[in-house]
This record gives sequence, C-alpha cells and structure tokens, in this order.
Amino acid sequence: MADPKGFLTIRERELPGERPVAERIRDYREVHGLLPLSVVSDQASRCMDCGTPFCHMGCPLGNVIPDWNTHSWRGDWHSGIERLHATNNFPEFTGRLCPAPCESACVLGINQEPVTIRNIEQTTADTGWEEGRVTPQVPQRLTGRTVAVVGSGPAGLAAAQQLTRAGHTVAVFERDD
Repeated sequence: MADPKGFLTIRERELPGERPVAERIRDYREVHGLLPLSVVSDQASRCMDCGTPFCHMGCPLGNVIPDWNTHSWRGDWHSGIERLHATNNFPEFTGRLCPAPCESACVLGINQEPVTIRNIEQTTADTGWEEGRVTPQVPQRLTGRTVAVVGSGPAGLAAAQQLTRAGHTVAVFERDD
C-alpha cells in the first residue's frame, strides 16, 4: 500500500512541462520534459489504494495500478517494472500513447486532481530500461512449432511476444510497409 496519508500531504498534481516549440522542431525527442524520480515518487504517494480501485477497472489492459504506484512511491523501480510487465507487454510506449482513462477513473479525482498514473507508468518503464532491468525472456526450450500472427499492432506484437516466450517460432505478417 502506498503512503496512507500521501494524498493529504501532497495535494498538488505535478506533471512535466512541455519543451518549447522552437526547441522541439529541431529534434525528435520527447515533447514533455522529465521529472526527477523523487517528484514521481511523491506523486505515486498520492495513490489512495482505495478499496475499489476504479483506476484498475478504467485501464483497458487491466494494469494493477495501485501495486506499481506503491513500488514507485518506495523508489523500488525494479519491482515496479516487474509488476507493470505482469499485465502490460509494452509499458514503454503505452505510457506515452494511452489516453489514460485510468486517471479519469481515479477516486482521488472526486475531490482533487487525480494521481499522475500515466507519468508514473512512463517513468517506471524508462527507469527500468535505464537500469537494464528490461531484458529478453528467452524460452528454455523451443516447441518446434511456428505460429503466424497477422498484424503488427500492439495486440499482435503482444501475442507474438507471449508465443515466443512459450517457445514457439513466430512469423508476424503486416500488410503495411
């Protein structure tokens, strides 16, 4: 459980600011800046770990958000990325692209600004990559079977990843170049 009084002590929702447009048009880096890990941990402490986690129900992937918020609050980014990978094959890009319906489902949003769930997810994934905690999960044995996956969207790639982990050889077919 995250800090039981975190939402009372840290009331302000803090998100990274956008980089100036004049700077952004010269590169392909992130539009938003980065927050220090300590600020992200503070934001994670705002999670109430309420009895009915509506954020979990609001997430299309079924991410167990209070669990990895707790790890982020404690600064245990290793456990946070493991928990995040338990329900999400690609948090490094879903944390950037998802419209975050979990935040609008956050119970804290009734009286305050909701927890910065999307930013916490993105920071957890980025920190996992930076620390070398995201590693290939090579199957112990191959089954000798090949499975075709049609479509290289998020669902197709997630299916391909899980099938590969199960030991199958996977061929992904995509009609677009």
